[in-house]
Amino acid sequence: MTRASRIPWLGPLDAFPDPRTQADPDPEVPGLLAVSEHLEAQQLARAYRQGIFPWYSENQPVLWWSPNPRMVLYPKEFHVSESFQKTLRQIMKDESSEIRVDDDFTAVIQACATTSRKGQDGTWITHEIVNAYTTLFENKLAHSIALYQNEEIQGGLYCVAMGQMVFGESMFSRSSDSSKIALAALCAWCYDLGVDLIDCQQETPHLRSLGGRPIDRTAFLDHLAKATVTTSNPHWQFNKAVLQRWL
Repeated sequence: MTRASRIPWLGPLDAFPDPRTQADPDPEVPGLLAVSEHLEAQQLARAYRQGIFPWYSENQPVLWWSPNPRMVLYPKEFHVSESFQKTLRQIMKDESSEIRVDDDFTAVIQACATTSRKGQDGTWITHEIVNAYTTLFENKLAHSIALYQNEEIQGGLYCVAMGQMVFGESMFSRSSDSSKIALAALCAWCYDLGVDLIDCQQETPHLRSLGGRPIDRTAFLDHLAKATVTTSNPHWQFNKAVLQRWL
């Protein structure tokens, strides 16, 4: 990508294009809204409030996206199969198993960055991404949910949260279904707290299997505007007891 592209280059204090009125500046790259040299935490927070997120690889400029359609997961639609219910019951009974929230954000995001995935070469979670999201965590705008067994982290996820809006970012697993268990806990907690929608950004078969589905970008932005305008911020503390919702 060159600076001659129709996609705007932004400085850290520059305003983002409005994804409602200035979406898809280059029709050849739908959903790509803007580009920047670096990723700043304050800029990242502003992006989320507008329904924009970064997704790029090492040695690329920062690419800012607002795709249409947008993949989302409604917590009440989280798919729990009979076999997964059995897994959840085992977790509930296992005294060595815990769900921990914000216990070790650094460990979770580093694991998301370094855990190999089938069909994936490398990671989009660069050092710059780690630094920026860690700053959001320090400012209580990012959170981690992880499954521990015998004090060893097995899997988990990290996300961004603003008001009544949750943006899922990345998951990792070191044992069967461990990231899915963390997501089940997050969905149950969101359901109980009235968080109606989790942003999943882009569609994947795995997300579809869990109940995710695409919605129109405008519908997503309408929901985002309502969910982030609230001054109510849920208290990010829960444990594996929330999994009872799915049993």
